[in-house]
Amino acid sequence: MQNTQASPSSIKQASVNQLAVPLVNRLLQQADTLQLGISRHETGCTIVDAGIQHAGSAEAGRLIAEICMGGLGSVALQADHRFAGWNEAIAVTSAEPVLACLASQYAGWALSHEKFFSLGSGPARALAQREDLFKELAYADSAASTCIVLETDKVPPVQVIEKIVRDTKVAAENLTVILTPTTSIAGVVQIVGRVLEVALHKAHTLHFPLENIVSGTGLAVLPPVAKDFMTAMGRTNDAILFGGDVHLQVRGDDVSAARLAADLPSSASKDYGKTFAEVFKFYEMDFYKIDPMLFSPAKVTVTNIDTGNAFEGGYLNADLINLSFS
Repeated sequence: MQNTQASPSSIKQASVNQLAVPLVNRLLQQADTLQLGISRHETGCTIVDAGIQHAGSAEAGRLIAEICMGGLGSVALQADHRFAGWNEAIAVTSAEPVLACLASQYAGWALSHEKFFSLGSGPARALAQREDLFKELAYADSAASTCIVLETDKVPPVQVIEKIVRDTKVAAENLTVILTPTTSIAGVVQIVGRVLEVALHKAHTLHFPLENIVSGTGLAVLPPVAKDFMTAMGRTNDAILFGGDVHLQVRGDDVSAARLAADLPSSASKDYGKTFAEVFKFYEMDFYKIDPMLFSPAKVTVTNIDTGNAFEGGYLNADLINLSFS
């Protein structure tokens, strides 16, 4: 473990790769029950099909979400009575949210070759160190095995696997690649299970000091699985934008905590007010034209543990949830 700057104690101690190993092993051992397909890629790595040729399951998605968090978060499926007609939710909690969400779960590693493209998330990112974010976090990991999660409906080509192996410096036979199409139940669960991560990423974008974020919880409504990618992408985004509720515990002054609560929710964005699919079409399917401030939970509570004061921002939007999910 290497640290070049001052950082939270958790970053000095925890290995997201090593903590994820028991979870990956459980996923592989329970593959039949979880309706997953396990195969050996021609490069020697293990491929987990969580929704391409095999059906996958909500429990598989829940476990994959915990793998994405590097073993530093818990994810649960639970009843949800906030929206009439949509009665399931995903609850996420972490006592190490910066490390769990930004150093592991965030889909920040672009992997492509010819027609294949996917953003990699999970513990392998901390080994590859391909993103500037790791310099800011002052976090590097080391491990003999690793895992990466790709939101895709295609098996990666040899060139992509070779890049992962080269950058992580892990032997192919010690690499597990989990494939979760957006149009699968496992894909939907693991994407909506990023409700807390979305809040951490927005806090980082707003330049809130990450070292002042102590812990966090999140709840997001579970959308129905869609048959086409565009609808599925829209619903999974909307589940967080309009049906996500995040609580952050922070340190520092009340002015900063109150500002975070006001600026963090999706309703603070200029693009708020339409379903994600409508916004996406408005910008001619160019993801990067969308206001980055939109990607946030609907509602936020920020509690300053130094003062005991809590601040709220944003609101749940049942009308847009119904429009998106129906």
